[in-house]
Amino acid sequence: MQFKDNTMRLQPVVLSGGSGTRLWPLSREHFPKQLLPLVGSRTMLQNTVTRLNDGFFKFPLLSPLVVCNEEHRFLVAEQMRQIEVIPRQLILEPFGRNTAPALTLAAFSALEAGEDCILLVMPADHIIADIPAFQAAVQTGYQLAQNNHVVTFGIVPTRAETGYGYIEMGQPLPIMAMDSASIPKAFRIKAFVEKPDQETAQNYLQSANHLWNSGMFMLRASIWIKEIAAHASEIERACHQAITEGSQDGDFFRIKHAAFETCPSNSIDYAVMEKLTTEKENHPSVVVSLDAGWSDVGAWPSLLEASPRDQDGNMARGDVYLENSRNTLLLAEHRMVAGIGLKDLMVIETSDAVLVVHKEHAQHVKNVVSQLKEAGREEHIKHRKVYRPWGCYESIDYGTRFQVKRITVNPGASLSLQMHHHRAEHWIVVKGTARIIRDNETTLLSENQSTYIPLGVKHRLENPGKLPLEIIEVQSGSYLGEDDIVCFEDHYGRVG
Repeated sequence: MQFKDNTMRLQPVVLSGGSGTRLWPLSREHFPKQLLPLVGSRTMLQNTVTRLNDGFFKFPLLSPLVVCNEEHRFLVAEQMRQIEVIPRQLILEPFGRNTAPALTLAAFSALEAGEDCILLVMPADHIIADIPAFQAAVQTGYQLAQNNHVVTFGIVPTRAETGYGYIEMGQPLPIMAMDSASIPKAFRIKAFVEKPDQETAQNYLQSANHLWNSGMFMLRASIWIKEIAAHASEIERACHQAITEGSQDGDFFRIKHAAFETCPSNSIDYAVMEKLTTEKENHPSVVVSLDAGWSDVGAWPSLLEASPRDQDGNMARGDVYLENSRNTLLLAEHRMVAGIGLKDLMVIETSDAVLVVHKEHAQHVKNVVSQLKEAGREEHIKHRKVYRPWGCYESIDYGTRFQVKRITVNPGASLSLQMHHHRAEHWIVVKGTARIIRDNETTLLSENQSTYIPLGVKHRLENPGKLPLEIIEVQSGSYLGEDDIVCFEDHYGRVG
C-alpha cells in the first residue's frame, strides 16, 4: 500500500453530548458522566482531551473541537480551562441528535475554517488505560485516513460481551512501520454485527475474528461530508444550514436552532458505516485493532471493572466501611455508608438519592430515570449542587413557602441583575466579601453581615475579592421555582 507524502493536520473531535442514564444517580441530565471524575482526579472529558497531548505524534495536532449540549457549555469551558486547553471550537447543540449529526457539524466547522483535515472522533465518556497503545493505534489510523480510508477502532474482546456491537474483520492491510515497536493491525471491515446473544458472543470470542465496536473513528472531513450526503442527505442538509447560519457567541459557536431541529437523529454506524460495507464492493472502511484497556463505562459494573480494586474485587470511594464483601462497588458522596456481607452489588449514595442494584440488573437503572421523568421529578435532571458560570448553589433545606441555599461565587464573578415576582431573599455572608446591588444602592458586606432583598426589587450579587464568596440564602414566598427570575443584564450572555 502506498501512502501519501503530504502531511495533513489532525483535528481531534470530542463528542460530549451523552447523558449517561445507566450511571444514575451520579450522572444526570445537567451533569452527565463525561463531566465526572469517575476514575482518577480528572473528568472523563479532560482525560479524553489530554490523552493526545504528550508530543508522541509525528504529525501536526490541532486544538480539540468539542461538540456539547448547550446546557453544559459553561461546565465544558471551565473543565478545558482547568487543564489549560483552548478548544479550537466549542459547538453547542440545542438538543441531542446522536453522533452522526454531531460529527457532521464538526466536519462542516473544520471545512468552514478552510482546511480538509483528518478528524479523530472520540466520545468524551470512554476510559482508556494504556495511553501508549491508544496513541500507536491513532498513528496507524492516521496513515490510513491520509490514504482516504474511513477508519474505525475495534476493541480486542476480553470476554463474551452481549452489550456491545461487533465488527467482523476481513483481509488484513499492510501498515508502514513507524517508530513505535508495536504496530496495531488493520483490517478491511467485513461486516458490522448487532449486539449478540451469549452463545454468539462466546463464539466471537473463541474465533478471534471479531472486535468490539468502540464508536471512535478517523477520516478526512471532506470524505465524511461526501458519505453522509450520499447515505443520509437530510442530516447533511440540516447540519450544513445549521453551521452556515450559526454565529459565534464569545467562546461558543451557536448553530441555527431551527435548522438543526429538522435534523434526523442517527448514529455514525447506522447512518454511514454499515451502509459502506454493504453497498460498495471496494468500500473504504477499515478497522484498527485496539488493545488498550478500553471501557465505555456504560453501566456501574463497567466502572467497577475499569477501576483499581482491593484483593476481594471491591472498589470503594468516600466515607465507607466494607466488611466480608466481594466484587462490590460502594460510592459515598455525602454521608458514611457501611456494607457488610455484600456480593456483586453496586451502592451509590448522593445527597438526594441512593441506588442499590445487583450487577446483573445494572442495565435497568435507566428504568428509574424513565420513572422519574414520568413522575415530573427532578432527580434525573440535576443534583442538589447546581453549577453556574459564576460558581454554584446547593439546596440545603426546603419546605412550604421557604428554601435555604448555600451559594458560592467565584472571585471576580457576579450573578445576573435580576428580580423576582414571587419571593423575597435574605443573604448572610459566611465567607469572603459580597458587593450587593439593590435597585440604585450598592453596599459591601463581610462575614457575619446580612441583607434583605424584598420582592420585586432589582438586585445583583458580586464577589469583588480574590477568594470564593459563600453566602446562605433564605428564600420565602408563594413560589420558589428557578423560573421566577426576570433577568435584566448578564455577563455570560444568558439574557434572552
